[in-house]
Amino acid sequence: MILGVGIDLVDVARAERMLAQKGERALARLCTEREGDYVRAHPAGAASFAARLAAKEAAYKALAGSEEARGMGWRDVEVERASDGRPTLLLTGKALSRANTLGVKRVHVSLTHTHTSAAAVVILEG
Repeated sequence: MILGVGIDLVDVARAERMLAQKGERALARLCTEREGDYVRAHPAGAASFAARLAAKEAAYKALAGSEEARGMGWRDVEVERASDGRPTLLLTGKALSRANTLGVKRVHVSLTHTHTSAAAVVILEG
């Protein structure tokens, strides 16, 4: 059963400006250490950063509906890569707590980006 759906779109130029102006501070505040490492190492770093921001926002929207979800931190949702290369989400902290409350068994995520936009869809399955 579908328990939640979230979608988000992030402008790559905005993400690029964030990285140019705030650099490591932006990565440290919005990304986990592994996500920061991935963004730094990726040739399309700004697009990868934007896709991760979109995934976090989409996860928040899918989990929304309580004070607990509204208190979720950026680092409570981490974009990982499965061994086959597809993106997956790791939920921790308040995001994990909210997912457990909802009875989430699986989290699906799809990411895409062009040179101008990054998008993510998150589906929570119970």
